[in-house]
Amino acid sequence: MKIRNFFTLLLFLSLTISASAQTKKFAVHTVAFYNFENLFDTINDSRINDEEWLPNGAQNWTSKKYKQKIHNLARVINEIGTGGENKNSPTFVGGAEIENRGVLEDLIKDPQLINSDYGIVHFDSPDHRGIDVALLYQKKHFQPTSYINIPLLIYKKDTKTKDEKETEEDKADKDKIEVSKDNRVYTRDVLLVTGLLDGDEINVMVNHWPSRSGGEKKSSPFREAAGRLNRKIMDSIYKVNPNAKIISMGDLNDGTYNKSVKEGVGAKLKKEEVERFGVYNPFEEMARKGNSSLFYRDAGDIFDQIMVSETLIEKDYSSFRYWKAGIYNKPFMITTTGQYKGYPLRHGNNEVGFSDHFPVYIYLIKEVK
Repeated sequence: MKIRNFFTLLLFLSLTISASAQTKKFAVHTVAFYNFENLFDTINDSRINDEEWLPNGAQNWTSKKYKQKIHNLARVINEIGTGGENKNSPTFVGGAEIENRGVLEDLIKDPQLINSDYGIVHFDSPDHRGIDVALLYQKKHFQPTSYINIPLLIYKKDTKTKDEKETEEDKADKDKIEVSKDNRVYTRDVLLVTGLLDGDEINVMVNHWPSRSGGEKKSSPFREAAGRLNRKIMDSIYKVNPNAKIISMGDLNDGTYNKSVKEGVGAKLKKEEVERFGVYNPFEEMARKGNSSLFYRDAGDIFDQIMVSETLIEKDYSSFRYWKAGIYNKPFMITTTGQYKGYPLRHGNNEVGFSDHFPVYIYLIKEVK
């Protein structure tokens, strides 16, 4: 067996337990989320608004550019969370801004990812741009037992704040909120996947909450509704299994401090604050320290978050538990010159970049006897 395959299959992490001066071995898995930013193919789909991302569209989106985008994203995914703790690419990758299943098939077939043998869970969402969320998973470690897309039902009348003045940036917003004739705001569904991670049951939710188009305050009720839906899904899972392990990840279009996260989901800053059936958000402390997964209106923030249930922060490592979190922002993914120096390196007129978001990740660990 090759050394690389040995690490991929076993993934042992040695941790020193100072109290007993004992060295224990742990299996480790990386759970990641990445907003792929406009992962569109070059084929016109009459059912969605993809005209901008065609060879004759505003982005002049050619096959060559599309293939480069796929290659760039594959490079990042392959490297997220790798290092001393884990030699393997992420076991789970939640993704957003995905046009269809086909682009995901192209992504996982890239030479950088093909040996990871990713499976795909994807549904088409009713979003007006035709962008969806999805979950990639390594088949050798995770076996889905059920999956469902859960609609976020929100309506224009739900915005009770006074209208804010729309800026030029709002008008040009790629994710501008649109309202249908029935007053519903069609946005991304929540994806819920349940399955076995090396024998342990895990529930994974993938989100892409409504944008801030039209102003943060005006659009906040939509994201607050998304937070409440996450909480409702969690409560439903707990009714079936009070000991369920739940991970909720996504581009929330809100910071860790916003009402949608703090009150809607009920996420806590510190582990000791988390009560039974509660939620811990490791990215809140990271945000307080000035870390960012994106820049919004010239200010850094963490809209990309991974939250874990109380059952994943227990200290019994006989099954998988949360260990630590990070933001993957290597130099090759960062703009080095000009007005946007330090920002994520995204697609431009003369360069096919990566994304306008940095991916985020957590580690799950389990003691191996």
